[in-house]
Amino acid sequence: MNSAFDIPIPGVLVGHATNEEINTGTTACLFEQAATAAVHISGGAPGTRETELLSPEFSVGEVDAIVLSGGSAFGLDAAGGAQAWLKEQGRGIPLDPVRIPIVPSAILFDMRNDGNKEWGRYSPYRELGYEAISHAAPHFALGRQGAAFGAATATTPGGLGAAHTNVAGINIMAIAAVNAAGSPLIGHTDHFWAAPFEKNDEFGGRGLPHPWPSDGDIPLSKSGQRIAGTNTTLAVVITDAALTPATAKRIAITSHDGFARALYPVHTPADGDLVFVTSAGQKPLNDEALMDIGIHAANVVARAIARGVYEAMQEQTDA
Repeated sequence: MNSAFDIPIPGVLVGHATNEEINTGTTACLFEQAATAAVHISGGAPGTRETELLSPEFSVGEVDAIVLSGGSAFGLDAAGGAQAWLKEQGRGIPLDPVRIPIVPSAILFDMRNDGNKEWGRYSPYRELGYEAISHAAPHFALGRQGAAFGAATATTPGGLGAAHTNVAGINIMAIAAVNAAGSPLIGHTDHFWAAPFEKNDEFGGRGLPHPWPSDGDIPLSKSGQRIAGTNTTLAVVITDAALTPATAKRIAITSHDGFARALYPVHTPADGDLVFVTSAGQKPLNDEALMDIGIHAANVVARAIARGVYEAMQEQTDA
Protein backbone atom coordinates (compact mmCIF):
# COMPACT_ATOMS: atom_id res chain seq x y z
CA MET A 1 0.00 0.00 0.00
CA ASN A 2 1.51 3.31 -1.10
CA SER A 3 1.81 6.16 1.38
CA ALA A 4 0.36 9.46 0.23
CA PHE A 5 1.54 13.03 0.76
CA ASP A 6 -0.91 15.86 1.34
CA ILE A 7 0.34 19.11 -0.17
CA PRO A 8 0.33 21.86 2.49
CA ILE A 9 0.50 24.79 0.04
CA PRO A 10 -2.72 25.92 -1.68
CA GLY A 11 -2.60 26.15 -5.46
CA VAL A 12 -0.01 23.35 -5.86
CA LEU A 13 -1.04 20.03 -7.43
CA VAL A 14 1.01 16.94 -8.32
CA GLY A 15 0.19 14.04 -10.62
CA HIS A 16 1.88 10.83 -11.77
CA ALA A 17 1.68 8.64 -14.85
CA THR A 18 3.44 5.31 -15.37
CA ASN A 19 3.98 2.74 -18.10
CA GLU A 20 4.56 -0.67 -16.54
CA GLU A 21 5.65 -2.36 -19.78
CA ILE A 22 8.43 0.17 -20.32
CA ASN A 23 9.05 0.43 -16.55
CA THR A 24 9.07 4.22 -16.50
CA GLY A 25 6.96 7.20 -15.59
CA THR A 26 6.46 10.94 -15.29
CA THR A 27 5.55 13.36 -12.50
CA ALA A 28 4.03 16.80 -13.08
CA CYS A 29 3.89 19.69 -10.57
CA LEU A 30 1.07 22.03 -11.57
CA PHE A 31 0.69 25.57 -10.25
CA GLU A 32 -2.83 26.99 -10.37
CA GLN A 33 -1.26 30.44 -10.73
CA ALA A 34 2.04 31.02 -12.53
CA ALA A 35 4.86 30.54 -10.00
CA THR A 36 8.23 32.28 -9.73
CA ALA A 37 10.94 29.68 -10.35
CA ALA A 38 14.66 29.05 -10.57
CA VAL A 39 16.91 26.04 -11.02
CA HIS A 40 20.41 24.98 -10.06
CA ILE A 41 22.29 22.05 -11.57
CA SER A 42 25.10 20.35 -9.67
CA GLY A 43 25.33 16.96 -11.38
CA GLY A 44 27.67 16.39 -14.29
CA ALA A 45 25.16 14.95 -16.77
CA PRO A 46 21.86 16.86 -16.76
CA GLY A 47 19.01 16.49 -19.23
CA THR A 48 16.69 19.49 -19.26
CA ARG A 49 14.20 21.60 -21.18
CA GLU A 50 13.53 25.33 -20.67
CA THR A 51 15.82 25.64 -17.67
CA GLU A 52 18.08 28.35 -19.10
CA LEU A 53 15.16 30.79 -19.26
CA LEU A 54 14.87 30.53 -15.45
CA SER A 55 18.19 32.31 -14.94
CA PRO A 56 17.45 35.58 -13.10
CA GLU A 57 18.89 37.76 -15.90
CA PHE A 58 16.36 36.49 -18.46
CA SER A 59 12.83 37.68 -19.17
CA VAL A 60 10.72 34.70 -18.07
CA GLY A 61 10.79 33.98 -14.35
CA GLU A 62 7.45 32.23 -13.91
CA VAL A 63 6.27 28.73 -14.79
CA ASP A 64 2.91 27.03 -15.19
CA ALA A 65 4.23 23.57 -14.33
CA ILE A 66 7.41 21.57 -13.81
CA VAL A 67 7.79 18.05 -15.19
CA LEU A 68 10.14 15.32 -13.96
CA SER A 69 10.43 12.17 -16.05
CA GLY A 70 12.22 8.94 -16.62
CA GLY A 71 13.34 8.07 -20.12
CA SER A 72 16.62 9.94 -20.42
CA ALA A 73 16.50 12.41 -23.35
CA PHE A 74 13.35 10.72 -24.66
CA GLY A 75 11.61 11.78 -21.45
CA LEU A 76 11.93 15.45 -22.35
CA ASP A 77 8.90 14.87 -24.60
CA ALA A 78 6.80 14.66 -21.41
CA ALA A 79 6.89 18.44 -21.03
CA GLY A 80 5.25 18.76 -24.46
CA GLY A 81 2.35 16.64 -23.27
CA ALA A 82 1.94 18.76 -20.14
CA GLN A 83 2.16 21.89 -22.27
CA ALA A 84 -0.61 20.57 -24.53
CA TRP A 85 -2.91 20.08 -21.52
CA LEU A 86 -2.12 23.56 -20.21
CA LYS A 87 -2.88 25.08 -23.62
CA GLU A 88 -6.29 23.38 -23.53
CA GLN A 89 -6.89 25.13 -20.19
CA GLY A 90 -5.97 28.52 -21.62
CA ARG A 91 -2.78 28.76 -19.55
CA GLY A 92 0.46 30.45 -20.50
CA ILE A 93 2.08 33.76 -21.38
CA PRO A 94 -0.31 35.78 -23.60
CA LEU A 95 1.45 36.52 -26.88
CA ASP A 96 -1.19 37.44 -29.43
CA PRO A 97 -2.86 35.37 -30.83
CA VAL A 98 -1.81 32.50 -28.52
CA ARG A 99 -0.75 31.67 -25.00
CA ILE A 100 2.54 29.86 -24.42
CA PRO A 101 2.60 27.60 -21.33
CA ILE A 102 6.02 27.50 -19.67
CA VAL A 103 6.95 23.99 -18.53
CA PRO A 104 10.61 23.46 -17.57
CA SER A 105 11.52 19.81 -17.18
CA ALA A 106 14.32 17.44 -16.24
CA ILE A 107 14.91 13.75 -16.79
CA LEU A 108 16.61 10.81 -15.13
CA PHE A 109 18.09 7.71 -16.78
CA ASP A 110 16.04 4.54 -16.27
CA MET A 111 16.85 2.90 -19.60
CA ARG A 112 18.84 -0.02 -18.16
CA ASN A 113 15.97 -1.50 -16.17
CA ASP A 114 14.00 -4.52 -17.37
CA GLY A 115 11.31 -2.56 -19.24
CA ASN A 116 10.69 -2.95 -22.97
CA LYS A 117 12.25 0.09 -24.66
CA GLU A 118 11.26 -0.93 -28.21
CA TRP A 119 8.28 1.46 -28.34
CA GLY A 120 8.34 2.19 -32.08
CA ARG A 121 8.89 5.48 -33.87
CA TYR A 122 7.88 7.85 -31.08
CA SER A 123 8.40 7.50 -27.35
CA PRO A 124 5.39 7.41 -24.97
CA TYR A 125 6.55 10.33 -22.88
CA ARG A 126 4.42 13.04 -24.47
CA GLU A 127 1.31 11.06 -23.53
CA LEU A 128 2.71 10.33 -20.06
CA GLY A 129 3.23 14.06 -19.53
CA TYR A 130 -0.35 14.80 -20.57
CA GLU A 131 -1.69 12.05 -18.30
CA ALA A 132 0.40 13.10 -15.30
CA ILE A 133 -0.67 16.73 -15.34
CA SER A 134 -4.31 15.86 -16.03
CA HIS A 135 -4.25 13.73 -12.84
CA ALA A 136 -2.64 16.47 -10.72
CA ALA A 137 -4.25 16.69 -7.27
CA PRO A 138 -3.53 18.11 -3.79
CA HIS A 139 -2.22 14.71 -2.67
CA PHE A 140 -0.03 12.12 -4.39
CA ALA A 141 1.47 8.68 -3.84
CA LEU A 142 5.07 8.08 -2.75
CA GLY A 143 7.50 5.27 -3.49
CA ARG A 144 7.74 3.57 -6.85
CA GLN A 145 5.69 6.22 -8.62
CA GLY A 146 5.82 8.66 -11.50
CA ALA A 147 9.28 9.76 -12.58
CA ALA A 148 10.90 7.29 -10.17
CA PHE A 149 8.83 4.27 -11.23
CA GLY A 150 11.78 2.56 -12.94
CA ALA A 151 14.55 4.15 -10.87
CA ALA A 152 17.27 2.63 -8.67
CA THR A 153 20.23 3.65 -6.52
CA ALA A 154 23.51 1.83 -5.91
CA THR A 155 21.97 -0.24 -3.11
CA THR A 156 18.17 0.19 -3.18
CA PRO A 157 15.22 0.70 -5.47
CA GLY A 158 14.69 4.33 -6.40
CA GLY A 159 11.62 6.20 -5.28
CA LEU A 160 9.51 9.35 -5.35
CA GLY A 161 9.54 11.07 -1.97
CA ALA A 162 8.25 14.24 -0.34
CA ALA A 163 8.68 16.16 2.91
CA HIS A 164 7.47 19.39 4.50
CA THR A 165 8.29 21.85 7.24
CA ASN A 166 6.97 25.18 8.46
CA VAL A 167 9.37 27.91 9.57
CA ALA A 168 7.92 31.06 11.15
CA GLY A 169 4.67 30.55 9.25
CA ILE A 170 6.32 29.83 5.90
CA ASN A 171 5.74 26.44 4.31
CA ILE A 172 8.58 24.64 2.58
CA MET A 173 8.09 21.30 0.84
CA ALA A 174 10.24 19.15 -1.40
CA ILE A 175 9.56 16.43 -3.95
CA ALA A 176 12.43 14.17 -5.02
CA ALA A 177 12.76 11.51 -7.72
CA VAL A 178 15.73 9.38 -6.68
CA ASN A 179 17.83 7.49 -9.24
CA ALA A 180 21.27 8.16 -7.79
CA ALA A 181 24.56 6.64 -8.86
CA GLY A 182 25.38 6.56 -5.17
CA SER A 183 23.59 5.16 -2.14
CA PRO A 184 21.11 6.58 0.39
CA LEU A 185 22.30 3.98 2.94
CA ILE A 186 25.43 4.05 5.06
CA GLY A 187 27.77 1.32 3.83
CA HIS A 188 25.96 -2.02 3.72
CA THR A 189 23.65 -1.16 6.63
CA ASP A 190 19.95 -0.29 6.42
CA HIS A 191 20.55 3.13 8.02
CA PHE A 192 19.95 6.26 5.97
CA TRP A 193 22.53 9.02 5.58
CA ALA A 194 19.63 11.46 6.12
CA ALA A 195 18.80 10.00 9.56
CA PRO A 196 19.74 13.14 11.57
CA PHE A 197 17.04 15.10 9.74
CA GLU A 198 14.21 12.56 9.97
CA LYS A 199 10.83 13.61 11.39
CA ASN A 200 8.18 11.30 12.87
CA ASP A 201 9.94 8.08 11.75
CA GLU A 202 9.06 8.98 8.13
CA PHE A 203 11.73 6.64 6.79
CA GLY A 204 11.68 3.96 9.45
CA GLY A 205 13.19 5.69 12.48
CA ARG A 206 16.38 3.65 12.18
CA GLY A 207 18.73 6.41 13.30
CA LEU A 208 22.46 6.20 12.71
CA PRO A 209 24.35 2.88 13.00
CA HIS A 210 26.28 2.11 16.14
CA PRO A 211 29.03 1.20 15.97
CA TRP A 212 29.83 3.03 12.76
CA PRO A 213 30.43 0.47 9.97
CA SER A 214 33.96 0.04 8.74
CA ASP A 215 32.75 0.46 5.15
CA GLY A 216 30.71 3.61 5.89
CA ASP A 217 33.00 5.89 3.88
CA ILE A 218 33.52 3.52 0.95
CA PRO A 219 31.64 4.96 -2.04
CA LEU A 220 29.16 2.53 -3.57
CA SER A 221 27.85 3.04 -7.10
CA LYS A 222 25.72 1.15 -9.59
CA SER A 223 27.67 -1.60 -11.31
CA GLY A 224 28.81 -0.41 -14.72
CA GLN A 225 27.24 3.02 -14.33
CA ARG A 226 30.17 5.32 -13.68
CA ILE A 227 29.60 7.00 -17.06
CA ALA A 228 27.76 10.21 -17.75
CA GLY A 229 24.01 10.30 -18.08
CA THR A 230 22.95 7.01 -16.50
CA ASN A 231 21.54 8.10 -13.14
CA THR A 232 20.28 11.42 -11.64
CA THR A 233 18.24 12.64 -8.67
CA LEU A 234 15.74 15.45 -9.31
CA ALA A 235 14.06 17.69 -6.73
CA VAL A 236 11.44 20.43 -6.67
CA VAL A 237 11.32 22.74 -3.65
CA ILE A 238 8.08 24.70 -3.25
CA THR A 239 7.41 27.49 -0.76
CA ASP A 240 4.59 29.96 -0.15
CA ALA A 241 7.08 32.75 0.56
CA ALA A 242 7.26 35.56 -1.99
CA LEU A 243 10.49 34.90 -3.89
CA THR A 244 12.13 36.72 -6.77
CA PRO A 245 13.98 34.76 -9.45
CA ALA A 246 17.25 35.76 -7.74
CA THR A 247 16.23 34.63 -4.25
CA ALA A 248 14.75 31.43 -5.67
CA LYS A 249 18.09 30.77 -7.36
CA ARG A 250 19.94 31.23 -4.08
CA ILE A 251 17.62 28.73 -2.34
CA ALA A 252 18.10 26.27 -5.23
CA ILE A 253 21.86 26.42 -4.69
CA THR A 254 21.53 25.90 -0.94
CA SER A 255 19.01 23.08 -1.40
CA HIS A 256 21.69 20.91 -2.98
CA ASP A 257 23.16 20.51 0.50
CA GLY A 258 20.22 18.16 1.08
CA PHE A 259 21.50 15.86 -1.66
CA ALA A 260 24.84 15.62 0.14
CA ARG A 261 23.07 14.83 3.43
CA ALA A 262 21.09 11.98 1.87
CA LEU A 263 23.28 10.38 -0.83
CA TYR A 264 26.90 9.22 -1.05
CA PRO A 265 28.56 9.79 -3.43
CA VAL A 266 26.53 12.60 -4.99
CA HIS A 267 26.79 15.20 -7.78
CA THR A 268 29.01 12.81 -9.71
CA PRO A 269 29.86 12.97 -13.43
CA ALA A 270 27.29 10.18 -13.86
CA ASP A 271 24.41 12.14 -12.24
CA GLY A 272 22.34 15.02 -13.64
CA ASP A 273 21.34 16.22 -10.17
CA LEU A 274 19.30 19.43 -10.07
CA VAL A 275 16.86 21.37 -7.90
CA PHE A 276 13.97 23.53 -9.06
CA VAL A 277 12.70 26.11 -6.55
CA THR A 278 9.26 27.66 -6.96
CA SER A 279 7.32 30.30 -5.08
CA ALA A 280 3.60 29.55 -4.94
CA GLY A 281 2.57 32.27 -2.52
CA GLN A 282 3.04 35.84 -1.37
CA LYS A 283 4.08 35.60 2.27
CA PRO A 284 6.51 38.47 2.96
CA LEU A 285 10.19 37.67 3.18
CA ASN A 286 13.13 39.43 4.84
CA ASP A 287 16.85 38.58 4.76
CA GLU A 288 16.65 36.47 7.93
CA ALA A 289 13.68 34.49 6.59
CA LEU A 290 15.51 33.93 3.31
CA MET A 291 18.42 32.35 5.18
CA ASP A 292 16.03 30.15 7.16
CA ILE A 293 14.26 28.97 4.01
CA GLY A 294 17.57 27.98 2.45
CA ILE A 295 18.65 26.05 5.55
CA HIS A 296 15.38 24.18 5.91
CA ALA A 297 14.93 23.60 2.19
CA ALA A 298 18.12 21.52 2.26
CA ASN A 299 16.72 19.53 5.19
CA VAL A 300 13.39 18.77 3.50
CA VAL A 301 15.22 17.74 0.32
CA ALA A 302 17.29 15.24 2.34
CA ARG A 303 14.13 13.90 3.97
CA ALA A 304 12.28 13.64 0.65
CA ILE A 305 15.13 11.63 -0.88
CA ALA A 306 15.27 9.18 2.03
CA ARG A 307 11.49 8.84 2.24
CA GLY A 308 11.13 8.10 -1.47
CA VAL A 309 13.66 5.29 -1.21
CA TYR A 310 12.16 3.99 2.04
CA GLU A 311 8.66 3.83 0.56
CA ALA A 312 10.00 1.99 -2.51
CA MET A 313 11.85 -0.47 -0.26
CA GLN A 314 8.64 -1.10 1.68
CA GLU A 315 6.79 -1.84 -1.55
CA GLN A 316 9.54 -4.29 -2.51
CA THR A 317 9.29 -6.01 0.88
CA ASP A 318 5.49 -6.19 0.73
CA ALA A 319 5.65 -7.71 -2.74
